Amino acid sequence: MSNANLLGLPETLLPEEPGVADSLSRAIGYDVDEVLEQTVKSFPTSSLAWATLADRAWYRGEPVQSYAFARVGYHRGLDALRRAGWKGQGPVPWSHEPNRGVLLSLYMLRRAAESIGETGEVERLTEFLDGADPRAVEAIEAGER
Repeated sequence: MSNANLLGLPETLLPEEPGVADSLSRAIGYDVDEVLEQTVKSFPTSSLAWATLADRAWYRGEPVQSYAFARVGYHRGLDALRRAGWKGQGPVPWSHEPNRGVLLSLYMLRRAAESIGETGEVERLTEFLDGADPRAVEAIEAGER
């Protein structure tokens, strides 16, 4: 099965999120958790902020918290995609940096869902990611941010 855009649907390109990346870049050292939480409070609609919080919980060995944070990022991402004209299908390219928060949230949610045995969710999210950009998972796993 090909993941090519056979329907000719237009790409969805999300707008920049001014301030989010700058805020997240300050999440180093002893106050990482505090900075990440403040970023989410300052930018509650940012999928990237929620995905980063989900990733932090994952690496602390907290898969349920990671799932919850990623779920919020996923829903914020759906809202953003719809505002940008997305109709429930079509390309959401990883190469467009503002799309990465949504794709990361999908990935983080899929990873956490798999860890808690939610196989139906894993399958659905895999299809979503593949339909959005078949190269996204590889890019995320290669550490491309």
